[in-house]
Amino acid sequence: MLSTLILVLVTALVFEYINGFHDTANSIATVVATKVLSPMQAVGLAAVANLIGALWGTAVAKTIASGLIDQAVVEVTSQVIVCALAGGIVWNLTTWYVGLPSSSSHALVGGLAGAAIAASDGRWSAVIWSQPAEPWYHSAGVLWKVVVPMITSPLLGFAVGLLLMGLVFALFWGMSLSPGVLRRIARPRWANAFFGKAQLASASYMGLAHGLNDAQKTMGIIALALVSAQQAGTLDGLPGWLAWLHPSEAALTHGDIDTWIKVTCAVTMAAGTAVGGWRIIRTLGHKMVRLQPVHGFAAETSAATIITIASSLGIPLSTTHNISAAILGVGAAKGFSAIRWTVVERMLWAWILTIPAAGGMAYGLFRLLHVFGLT
Repeated sequence: MLSTLILVLVTALVFEYINGFHDTANSIATVVATKVLSPMQAVGLAAVANLIGALWGTAVAKTIASGLIDQAVVEVTSQVIVCALAGGIVWNLTTWYVGLPSSSSHALVGGLAGAAIAASDGRWSAVIWSQPAEPWYHSAGVLWKVVVPMITSPLLGFAVGLLLMGLVFALFWGMSLSPGVLRRIARPRWANAFFGKAQLASASYMGLAHGLNDAQKTMGIIALALVSAQQAGTLDGLPGWLAWLHPSEAALTHGDIDTWIKVTCAVTMAAGTAVGGWRIIRTLGHKMVRLQPVHGFAAETSAATIITIASSLGIPLSTTHNISAAILGVGAAKGFSAIRWTVVERMLWAWILTIPAAGGMAYGLFRLLHVFGLT
């Protein structure tokens, strides 16, 4: 039914809006915490960078649309997608309320898996768990596209943040031993001024990387819903003013994402950040490690580089995990005592529980709809 499809689109945009509370707030937390930009200036910068990133590539969106659920086992109906999104939304709102930067990406994956299993009467084969390929980054399924990156990318973020911060410290230590201009530049006042300007570039890079990866996940969901509706004949007979809902030929044959979907998702995410992102910004930028502009620059550059590489490979990475790990790496360069480990422990529990919690909620919601004959 067309009304059910409209419900899917609205729910997907609600998820994207709430994603703005979470993951876009993560991407600008450091530049706000270091007082290089005000929250509203940072949101504006993130909105522009997200939009550019969202329009740049579609590899991640294609993974979400076709690389996680086996449509030969389960039909991806509008009800499945709504339940998947609802599971992610409930978990995101819960962790946002307590100020924990959990992963919207993993909440969405968990929701999709839970709803698909429920729709297939408990068949775990409804989820593509692992499809190895050569080279390894062409492998498909939850194991290769979600679990492995979930473990390795934070470790990389920590290591790259630690290394980059160490290199910066070594560079400025060497400059402080030099005579003349170099010694003056190495003074804290000059260093903070320089990295304050440099952080504008690193924050833009982080926003670009976030749009390239995170904004695409909801795009993939909307594309999946529209293609399924087109194939089921739901979009037949649409009035002329709704003709834009028909997937393009490229979307149907090559899995491309239509431009209106990209723009709508990017703008919706930016709106969510402007309204509710401060809770997450406070946890990442103030509670975990005390940040100066040099730390923000190193953390943003490290995380953005890893996310950009993953996006080019179609891997739906967690912005939350990567920027958090990079901040920890930067903090470790100052000394492990600079890290507030109680905050880190709470974050780790949120990360571990995200996929099963969102999946369980989506599973339960679909079974409830089935009891009332709504599936």
